[in-house]
Amino acid sequence: MALYEPIIVSCGVAFDAFAVAVCCGIRIKKRFFIFALLTGILFGWFQFFMPLLGWWAGKGFGTIIEPFDYWFAFILLSVVGGKMIWDALHHDDAVEPPFASGNFPIIAMSTAALATSLDALGVGVSYGVLSSSIGLTAVMMGIFTLFFSFTGVIIGSVFGHLFERKIEIVGGAIIILIGCKILVEHLFQG
Repeated sequence: MALYEPIIVSCGVAFDAFAVAVCCGIRIKKRFFIFALLTGILFGWFQFFMPLLGWWAGKGFGTIIEPFDYWFAFILLSVVGGKMIWDALHHDDAVEPPFASGNFPIIAMSTAALATSLDALGVGVSYGVLSSSIGLTAVMMGIFTLFFSFTGVIIGSVFGHLFERKIEIVGGAIIILIGCKILVEHLFQG
């Protein structure tokens, strides 16, 4: 396998994580560097681990998992995006959202990381079914996603406050659209 192939795959799977990270960064008001670092590490870990899991599953029973992975991504991203929109529309100035406090909402971010890494799971399944090596690609996916997610949170945090709640609604809608894109791509491929 040529080196450019894992680079292209790694960039491809990192873009969804980047978009979600930008949308999450919009809500950060304090300690955005730490939040960006934690988001990068979490998203990068999922993008590293999921292709390994997919490869293992693809070696054994890839044809069973692959038909359903995109439904999980769609549902998880729709829930995360819907929650962002709900919070923006039902904002209570007296209650500080979890992102704004500077606390890292591990459950919400893990859900987003899982949802955006399901395409990496699919890559791993395809490598496993084809009996291809996944090691270098998985490492590159993790590193690229860490960098893209870290950068995404910083961008969202720095520029997102220009539009406040309106951009949170747009961000939630973008996350839902990413889930729809994943669903449509898999339903109409082939």
